[in-house]
Formats: sequence, C-alpha cells, structure tokens
Amino acid sequence: MGLVSAMVLADAGIDVEVFERNATVMEDLRASTFHPPTLDMLAPYGISDVLVESGLKARFTQQRDRRKGLIAEFDLARLEGSTAYPFRLQCEQWKLNLELVKKLEQYPHAKVRFGCAVEAAGQDDTGVTLKVRTLDGLEEVRGDYLIGADGAWSTVRRSLGIEFEGYTYPERFLVVSTEFPFEDQFENLSWVNYISDPEEWCVMLKVPSLWRVLFPTAEQESDERVLSDEFIEARLQGLLPRPERYEVVHRTLYKVHQRVASRFRLGRVMLAGDAAHINNPLGGMGMNGGVHDAFNLTAKLIDVIEGRAPDSLLDQYERQRRTVAIEYINANTARNKQLIEERDEAVRDRIHAELRATAADPQASMAYIRKTSMFDALERARSIA
Repeated sequence: MGLVSAMVLADAGIDVEVFERNATVMEDLRASTFHPPTLDMLAPYGISDVLVESGLKARFTQQRDRRKGLIAEFDLARLEGSTAYPFRLQCEQWKLNLELVKKLEQYPHAKVRFGCAVEAAGQDDTGVTLKVRTLDGLEEVRGDYLIGADGAWSTVRRSLGIEFEGYTYPERFLVVSTEFPFEDQFENLSWVNYISDPEEWCVMLKVPSLWRVLFPTAEQESDERVLSDEFIEARLQGLLPRPERYEVVHRTLYKVHQRVASRFRLGRVMLAGDAAHINNPLGGMGMNGGVHDAFNLTAKLIDVIEGRAPDSLLDQYERQRRTVAIEYINANTARNKQLIEERDEAVRDRIHAELRATAADPQASMAYIRKTSMFDALERARSIA
C-alpha cells in the first residue's frame, strides 16, 4: 500500500519517494474487490469515481452451494446513507495503482521510481537508510521515516528481523479467468459468489471483461498438472458442463497464508498491507485492509511530522491495525474458508440454515453486511486508544 500512503502524504505537502521493483505498474489479476469504506477513503482524492467508471457495481453478494443452488443473498444497497458507495466494486487493483501513479505525478515533491529493488533497510536515531538496486547499481537512500509496503516477502520486514507469525495452507489456490458468460447460465447469478461444496468449493467473481473462478487444489498435485489445459478444462466442466471447451484467458496458481507480523512499528519503520498481514482471499479483505492500514498510518504520521503529536502516536497505529488484522481480517477469512469447505452434511445444513435466517432478518442481515464490508473492523480500530 505504498502508493496509497505516498499519495496521502504528498497531498499533505510532505516529500515522499516510492521504490518499485517492477519496471511499470503490473497488470496482474489478483485483488479485484473494493469494499464501500475503502471507496469512501479514496473518494476525496478523486480516485473512487474513476474506478467506479471502469468497474462493476456488485449490489448483491451470494452464498451458493454446488448442489443446492442459491442459499442466501445480501443486498448492499441497504448501506445507503452510511456510505457514498453502497455496493462492492469489482475492479482490478492494478487500475487503482495506475490512478495513484498519475496522482503522484501531479506533486513536485513526490517521486515514484520504477525498476528500483529494495535490498536492505536499516535505521538510527536520525533516520532510515535503504539500499536500492537500480540499473546503474546499488544506491543508498536516506529518509526520516519508512513505510514497508513491499508485500508478503517484505525485504523491509526481514531486514528488521520482524517475525511473520501464522501458517500456510497445504493446498494452493488456482484462479482461472474466462470470457464465458456464466451469468447467462446460472439463474440470478450475482457478480460475487461464494459456492460451498464438500468436494470442491469455489468462488466466482465478475470483473468488467472476465469471470474469475477460484478453485482449491490438492496438496499432492504438481503445479504443471494443475495449470495444464486438461486439468483446468475438467474443473470448469465440473462447474458448468457444456459441449464446447472453455476459452481460458488467464490462469495463476499461488500459495495462501494466514500470517500477521509480530510488529507493525519498529522505531522509524512501519509495515502496512501484505508486508504486515496476509490472508486467504475469501471475503476480499486483503487489499482493502491494506488501504485501511495506509490511511490510518498516514494520518498519524502527518501529525507527527508536522509537530502536532508525539512520535509515540505511531504506536497506536500498531495497536489498532495489528488488532484488526488478527481479530477481523485473519479470523474472518479463515472462518470463511472453513465454512465453504465444510464436509459434514449436518454441519453444512446448519450453516445454510443460519445463512438463510440471517438474510431474512433485516437487523441480522445489516449486521452481516457491515461485518463483511469491513465497517465493523474500522470501528474496532477506532475504539483502541
């Protein structure tokens, strides 16, 4: 979440420099869901409406079952009045990154340096030091503070010796993207669907030009087999049999973790986003939680830099966001996976009955929507002194 942090700091008049390993913004197909409060945060900077124009408004989310069909549907339009964006926005994260780079180009005191890989980070009483690998060789850079938002394999986190506590799932997640119009084949299919099954659960998400289907894979299957045309075709045919073969536009396979850094702040260095916490994608809380980290942290950092608050205010960032990462983001995504893959039929029946009852009860439904849209997590963070 380095670009989000840089934008907020630059908008406050603070000099910022961003180091990006890749040569340009990567158009990858991982995160694709923006929750309402995330859009509310980005809106004052002119970014949310741009994203809405290029994304899909998912008013409904659905809990489905492969054998039983639709179990429960939740209408985010019920959030009207508490947010300017009462829907999930289905839009690829790289589009956000492109807008952030454009925004940063407008600030003369902000710099985004592509093709710069951070190889080490250190600090002393007066500032932080980065060793950065560029095309011209190794360069040393100094700054007052450092936000390590360099992903799950964070060099910054490892340089400081901060533990990344948690576990890795034995199975990997396979994401297959296709232009096939599933909405024409499944009755009343929403743009966001969590589909339970004791043998092979899946998630179906629509982005503007593609359907993305996420499948778990068996631990013993090789990467080559899982990514093969035959294997992927069989998975898609199992989801929706058809005489023709599916045209696959993109495929990716990755390991999934539930981990939280033991520290979010160490001296002049703070961690945010995947460098601080990672989780499975069931619920779309990873990227959104990272954006929430960035806004929480930068608000405090601005007050410290401008002399309105003591340096100790940054400890509150760790207390607030680390608590939320553990209690809400990691806990809820882990539970989402547990529920969707449940094998015991009696337990599955109970889960489905509870979901139907929740959807049918206005008060319970609103509580469910607020929790899954991450409003509750933000409230919890604000409650921590």
